[in-house]
Amino acid sequence: MKKRITACIGTAVLGLCLLTGCSDSNGNVSVSSGLTKVTLNEVAHSIFYAPQYVAIENGYFEEEGIDLDLVTGFGADKVATAVISGEADIGFMGSESSIYIYGQSPDDYIVNFAQLTQRAGNFLVSREPMDDFRWEDLKGAYVLGGRKGGMPQMVFEFILKKNGIDPAADLTIDQGIDFGSTAAAFSGGQGEFTVEFEPSATALEQEGAGYVVASLGEASGYVPYTAYSAKQSYIDEHPEILQAFTNALQKGMEYVQTHTPEEIAKVIQPQFEETDLETITTIVTRYYDQDTWKDNLIFEKDSFDLLQNILQEAGELPEWTPYEDLVTTQFAEEAVSD
Repeated sequence: MKKRITACIGTAVLGLCLLTGCSDSNGNVSVSSGLTKVTLNEVAHSIFYAPQYVAIENGYFEEEGIDLDLVTGFGADKVATAVISGEADIGFMGSESSIYIYGQSPDDYIVNFAQLTQRAGNFLVSREPMDDFRWEDLKGAYVLGGRKGGMPQMVFEFILKKNGIDPAADLTIDQGIDFGSTAAAFSGGQGEFTVEFEPSATALEQEGAGYVVASLGEASGYVPYTAYSAKQSYIDEHPEILQAFTNALQKGMEYVQTHTPEEIAKVIQPQFEETDLETITTIVTRYYDQDTWKDNLIFEKDSFDLLQNILQEAGELPEWTPYEDLVTTQFAEEAVSD
């Protein structure tokens, strides 16, 4: 999935477009209009990331002078690879990837500069309705889980342990299914439960193949689930681009804090053309009600320490990593102050 977002911005640039005819046959503005191209690779294309899509659809990136090229990587490992290789300028994924890369001692590691979500965005789906679900009901069950070392799986294990359940001994977690394919596997008859992002969780409900019985976001509490990152060299060389990018995101964050789920759903609907507005609204409401999105993009030290604790409990932390090495808050703080 790949989306191009280009437009004229500001009075001066708009006037230039009118005078020179810088739009193509589809009405898009070329990079020659003065916009700076930035390639963003996102871990998944999900309503979970509504503030980002609000920023796209409301033209906030264009207002900041950015021609955004949005690519979906389908997995944090793939996003991290794209950033490290230079295929993407900015990555949007779980921050555990930055810790893994730092642990390999590269010359140019990935640094987090903006945090978008503060809760997990996936849901536990059961094959049968369970109005009084308790986490201990998973004992002895077969569950379709996430990739080993990825945030979805580690948060799931974190919740199980909080509820006195041993992820290795008390249930079977299938981690062998590709990201994005678990819903189809579950619909096809695999597993008694599956852990799903939206819109897959709601889609399973709509087709009668499953029932959402728990929110991992509510069960885990506040967790720094997804953040934006870039190579240290890119941050050093292009601070003005990172600031403009963060400013646009902050506008998206402020929009979701001051508008209803119905209004948010209408704005982001073009990003999810295969999903009807009523379903988008249902999903946005689900995330809205559990306080998914921060009101700013500042990645706090307490959140980063919690992330490392989750990795440590999962046996995935190479070594304790200095917050100051892998997080910079200068762009997010500036965006809030504007």
